[in-house]
Amino acid sequence: MFIAEKQIEIPVVEVDLAGREQHGEAFQEINPYRTVPVLALDNGQVLTSSFAIIHYLENLYPEPSLTGGSAEEKAIIMDLDQRMESEGFMAVGEAFRNRARSFASHALTGRHEYPQIPALVERGALRTTRFFEWLDELLTSRPFVAGHQFTIADITAFVTVEFAQWIKQHPAPELVNLQKWYEDVGKRDSAKV
Repeated sequence: MFIAEKQIEIPVVEVDLAGREQHGEAFQEINPYRTVPVLALDNGQVLTSSFAIIHYLENLYPEPSLTGGSAEEKAIIMDLDQRMESEGFMAVGEAFRNRARSFASHALTGRHEYPQIPALVERGALRTTRFFEWLDELLTSRPFVAGHQFTIADITAFVTVEFAQWIKQHPAPELVNLQKWYEDVGKRDSAKV
């Protein structure tokens, strides 16, 4: 979604996560952490986190800015983006990875095996519900997560709401600010990629 917002052309190679391709020898040679996304640079360097990839691309392609202009804007946007990640995306991931049979021995991302903990499914679902409520409250006074412009924090939040469908969770109808924001962001071309 970030790449689409930037209108950057980057060759994409799909990795079959359900088929556990990320744990295969060929992928491990690219990324020993066995995570996606990965950005392979022309010089052979590999970036293995969304955070690093976003900052690299934002520096190469500063317009449109998705991480802010001034030091204060950048700090606010990164602070909120981190909240979207830790309070929302990780909550959904906790429920999903501890429930899905395909992650029975990989309840955490990475190269090491960790067993699922069934109680974390319920906790992740509760955290997701609370995240939706908090996001609705945040959007009471602003059209976008960080204020008046669309940023990386909106992308992370939108992807989180989409990901929550995998654990059969949706924002409650009474969360009208979140519902409107989600509908508006869903109309963006980048959301349809």
